[in-house]
Amino acid sequence: MTQNFKRRQTKKGVNPNSPKNQTPATDDNLDQQVETKSVTVEVVYDELTPEELRERLQLERKVERAFYEAGKALMELRNQRLYRSTHKTFEEYCRDRFGHTRQKSNYLIAAADVFENLTTSGCQILPTSERQIRPLTKLEPVKQPEAWQLSIEAADGKSPPSRIVNDIVEQIMKRTKVPNPYQVGEVCQILPKDNPELRGKSKCWCIVTEVNDFSCVVRAWDGEYVVKMDHLKSLDYLEEDCERMVVLCDRLNGLRDSGNLEEAALSVLKQLGEIKRPYLTQVEEKLLGVLEREYGVG
Repeated sequence: MTQNFKRRQTKKGVNPNSPKNQTPATDDNLDQQVETKSVTVEVVYDELTPEELRERLQLERKVERAFYEAGKALMELRNQRLYRSTHKTFEEYCRDRFGHTRQKSNYLIAAADVFENLTTSGCQILPTSERQIRPLTKLEPVKQPEAWQLSIEAADGKSPPSRIVNDIVEQIMKRTKVPNPYQVGEVCQILPKDNPELRGKSKCWCIVTEVNDFSCVVRAWDGEYVVKMDHLKSLDYLEEDCERMVVLCDRLNGLRDSGNLEEAALSVLKQLGEIKRPYLTQVEEKLLGVLEREYGVG
């Protein structure tokens, strides 16, 4: 059978035009069979008038500064306690009014500080979102412009994504990192120095509630603050003294958040928030007890 088949093929020959004898299409020979043509597409943009261009730039600046304006507004709402007519705490107010967690609000407030620092340092390309510069909050203010400029260079001169900023910040932290010496529950004195947010707090003691690489979240008699390491000084209290001061801090904040306090009551809280010892005198304890009963706290 095999020999007869070969003879028949030889006698008939091979017709190259026969469909049966054409080379099957493969990936290799398809490229040879398909003719490629280049088509030039011209994209025409609609030019903006000078007025439209000015409006675009103004709107872009508003978008870019939106997170900054939000952070500054939240800072004022918190510092002036403008939420007190409807809410006991700033955290509850932000959650009900804006759907923010406390962390989200703190991120926006911290980002506003960073943005302001970059603008005063002469940076030409500025961040456009809170997430973009969140890593910069880990650095001291003096290091933030340097890290931002290096991030721009790493992004080929464009506004860098958060990933690049984070990489640059980690590099800087590795070469300059100093261990944070503070611990959660430690009692410290606030050192305002040149920080405007801490103005008037030079006599205040506070409780460390969160320890970060370059800062701490602390709680004073009038609320929470994010404080750099060099703006704190440990009072070196014993462990039992620290525990006693944590309880006192909770009592002071509970009163402050209870509602509209009279000036006399606020004066007492401020005085107790500045004591230089880890305990209350008998008179101070009585005054605090009177206020707690008066405002239904504790």
